[in-house]
Amino acid sequence: MSPLIEVQSLRKHFGSVVAVDDISFAVDRGEVLGFLGPNGAGKSTTMKIITGYLPATDGRAAVCGHDIALQPIEAKRTMGYLPEGAPLYGDMTPTGFLDFIGRARRMPRAERKRRIAEVVERMELGEVLHRRIETLSKGFRRRVGLAQAILHDPDVLILDEPTDGLDPNQKHQVRELIKSMGDRKAIIISTHILEEVDAVCDRAIIIDHGKVVSDGTPAQLHARSPEHNAVMMRVPAGDAARTTQLLMGLPEVDRVEERARAQSSVLLMAVPKNGQFIGDLVAFTLRENNIAAADLHAEAGKLDDVFRKLTTIA
Repeated sequence: MSPLIEVQSLRKHFGSVVAVDDISFAVDRGEVLGFLGPNGAGKSTTMKIITGYLPATDGRAAVCGHDIALQPIEAKRTMGYLPEGAPLYGDMTPTGFLDFIGRARRMPRAERKRRIAEVVERMELGEVLHRRIETLSKGFRRRVGLAQAILHDPDVLILDEPTDGLDPNQKHQVRELIKSMGDRKAIIISTHILEEVDAVCDRAIIIDHGKVVSDGTPAQLHARSPEHNAVMMRVPAGDAARTTQLLMGLPEVDRVEERARAQSSVLLMAVPKNGQFIGDLVAFTLRENNIAAADLHAEAGKLDDVFRKLTTIA
């Protein structure tokens, strides 16, 4: 089965500035791709090219088999797009705006009414349906923007910062919505919120200065963290030095760090060599030496460490 989204050797220049530099990737049906990178990395530019809002300088983007440059109407029929900032018509009401979008997409009247009712309920827009969009909070405007993107139940969704401006409850709602659609659509979400990678994404691409610097699953990203499989433990303060000495004597341990100290206990972190799992070994060593450890657990690794390692500040 062919990917629903295909990007091949994509480039975009703005004069002497190279915003997108030879990017290639594909997204299959049933896959949620997180698109990450620092500000100015080229995320939004890439998404605008895929959706036909900007022409590419070179390369190709196709959606559901339709080249966006050669068959823009056919490609756009298959996708929903939430642009950065969710631009809307401020003088319209949400119900009027969604009806306008449905008409623009040539949805039959009965289907249009049914789908508007469904997305209004799903995005909890009932209380603001007849208020002017310009009077709505940023969170409600974002939800209206997302509602128009999913109105026609497209096979492909391109969402640029979909949870920007939402409160924690609304963010959870949108993440659950994305997960519920992820098994039957191809979805790209651009985000700077790293926790969303774990929350909704099957895969993540990190770009920096217009180039792909990482492409893998969230688990593979975590594995690149310096603290991947590091073992945290809280030991009695009187046993901290002995614990450190014992663990440093293990050939699988690279180093032991003190992370916090209280009056009666010390929080230690044992970092493995080569990211290997040492949780059982550490637990056995402490038990054999009668050291009572609390809160002993292995760390997955921190995505923000990986992100900083892979990206640079222009």
